[in-house]
Amino acid sequence: MKTEPTTAQELVGIVTGGWRAQAVHAAAVFRLPDHVEAGLATDPALAAASGVPEQGIRRLMRLLVAMRVFEEDPALGYRSTELSRALLDRAGTLRDMCLLYGAEFYTAWGRAADCLRTLTAGFELVHGEPLYPYLDGHPDLADLFQRTMRAGNLFFDRVPEVFDFSGGKTVVDCGGGNGHLLSVLLGAAPDARGKLVDRDHVIPLARAHLAGTVGPDRVELFGGDMFRAVPEGGDVYVFCRVLAGWSDDDAVTAFTHCRRAMAGPASRLLILDRVVADRGSTVLPALWDLHLLMTTGGGHRSLDRLRSLLDRAGWHLERTAELPMEHTALIAAPRTGTDTGR
Repeated sequence: MKTEPTTAQELVGIVTGGWRAQAVHAAAVFRLPDHVEAGLATDPALAAASGVPEQGIRRLMRLLVAMRVFEEDPALGYRSTELSRALLDRAGTLRDMCLLYGAEFYTAWGRAADCLRTLTAGFELVHGEPLYPYLDGHPDLADLFQRTMRAGNLFFDRVPEVFDFSGGKTVVDCGGGNGHLLSVLLGAAPDARGKLVDRDHVIPLARAHLAGTVGPDRVELFGGDMFRAVPEGGDVYVFCRVLAGWSDDDAVTAFTHCRRAMAGPASRLLILDRVVADRGSTVLPALWDLHLLMTTGGGHRSLDRLRSLLDRAGWHLERTAELPMEHTALIAAPRTGTDTGR
């Protein structure tokens, strides 16, 4: 059987995708986007600034220009592009994501075949323990992980467009990380108040971020395990990209805690995540579902499966709304007459 050249080229592009990713990771490590943005437009200048031999810089930049991460003018040298600016070493870019995905997470994907064969996370196969316990023992990596999560939160500003947080509501962010989402929601509803629960070592990060954005007087912080308890009195309980690494039973337990702790029948539960379809899926949800298997052993759920979990916990799915980057908001209401176990 003879493979057509166009087919071969397409397949080569796929199987060398990891090489491209590592080239971009190297650019981020050496801060090449920052150097070019600062006006260092030649190989000798970039070599001096980065500490990389000039030959290495030239070969790396040749590929990055071909990938349109940078542009090159024969007379003026290298220039920034929208892609390279998204890798600058400053708040709001994707540099932290690139650093994490090109190192620890890249090695996890290196065990993809073993991961799929055993259904054990590739990260655990590489590092000898699951991701979250590993982060607990490596604070620098944990900090990078939190910054990476924030870098991927490009849809947060759209959440207030699909749900109204105003009217004096108390918003409870379950597994709220550094508080970025909660700050956005409270910023969109100045009369709302917030509560955030996450692991003890994350709370200082949330306190610092929320104090600098919405102010400490509008937020209460709770260190603990949302699968054991959630703060009482919430009008809205939010789960944003935190359930994929946990079992169905764990998710039901967390939803049940919210059902028991809610302020009243007008309370709502919001799930913000990617939803996967077994047939006809687009690339992004399918790719991220497999990535979760590689990193945490978890995965994305289908809409029907999430509806079933909500039903088990005494909620019914009221409606859904689409968000950027192929995320979905699921809004659930308490099921009338459900025994909450009070």
